[in-house]
Amino acid sequence: MEQENLDVTAYSGLCCLDCHGHAGKIPDFARDLRKELRTAHYEKFAESISAYPFAKAFVHYPECYELLGEMMKFRCTKGCRNGGGPPFCKIRKCCQEKNITGCWECDMVDQCEKLDFLKPVHADGHLKNIAIIRKKGIDGFIKGKRHW
Repeated sequence: MEQENLDVTAYSGLCCLDCHGHAGKIPDFARDLRKELRTAHYEKFAESISAYPFAKAFVHYPECYELLGEMMKFRCTKGCRNGGGPPFCKIRKCCQEKNITGCWECDMVDQCEKLDFLKPVHADGHLKNIAIIRKKGIDGFIKGKRHW
């Protein structure tokens, strides 16, 4: 198993290479858009145009600008195994306590409630990935089709 492939494979079976935070495109776009908005003094335009019935949504411009700032924060270049991702991750802690490489080495993975917090975003993608890792190993998983 190549170490760089393991480094981008989260304990949960997700792959950092598929994550918007790891790729950095969305945080970069959010940063660049905020910069353009500041340069154009867009807050003045938004405030002015929001007075018209066809542009009432512009009243929410401050929240939009703030949200772009939050999106900028979702950048993760370290990966799960190197301190990236959510600092409160119970999955990482569990695997480290069990001294296993990932959930694919655990016999309880099918009943594990720690994985439930991934479902709203990833549905069962991580479980499909775990099955792939069990069958093909980490290197085969990285080279093949992955689920996000």
